[in-house]
Amino acid sequence: MKSFINKLFSFVDLILASPQLLLFYLSSEKEVILADVRRWVEIFEWDKGSDIQNLLFLTIKNQEFRNLYYFRIAKGNLPARLLLKVIKFFYKECQYLLLDLSSNIGPGLFIQHGLSTIIMADMGQNCWVNQQVSIGYKDKTGRPKIGDNARITAGAKVLGNITIGNNVTVGANAVVIKNVPDNCVVVGIPAYIVKKNGLKVKEELV
Repeated sequence: MKSFINKLFSFVDLILASPQLLLFYLSSEKEVILADVRRWVEIFEWDKGSDIQNLLFLTIKNQEFRNLYYFRIAKGNLPARLLLKVIKFFYKECQYLLLDLSSNIGPGLFIQHGLSTIIMADMGQNCWVNQQVSIGYKDKTGRPKIGDNARITAGAKVLGNITIGNNVTVGANAVVIKNVPDNCVVVGIPAYIVKKNGLKVKEELV
């Protein structure tokens, strides 16, 4: 009986989310959207069938994903962008998460607890961002460029015209205003390197 009720609720969720499919099928951004879906499903360790089913579950159950989905749609073709204005009226955006449309964000971005998070940057693929993170401009000189597989953890600030390399982890509440090389972990205010290529170090950023 419990299994039947769970399946019934899941079916109702799919019906409620079904208008989101119109956005998907109209959009020119299908490939990157599906890459996002697969990454989120992998992280959540779901086993819920097709990519389309997972897309619907994510859009109705996870506001952070919904914002990312809308970001992808808004970067695409005109018909989907026009429909997005209607869809947003019924399926609201998460107001405490900002993905700036000037940003270029690679596939597979995962946003965990996007409370008070701002992303204004160019990012590679398969990045991970936590809550209360600010990534963006420090002044008029430019915004961050972040490589693949970067992880920006809770409360961190990444500011200015800097480059964050591939496979970098920015520790909680760190403030990064200088370039970070590949394969590093940085912490502190201002941030410094505590691990580089798997080895413990203590190096200032330059």
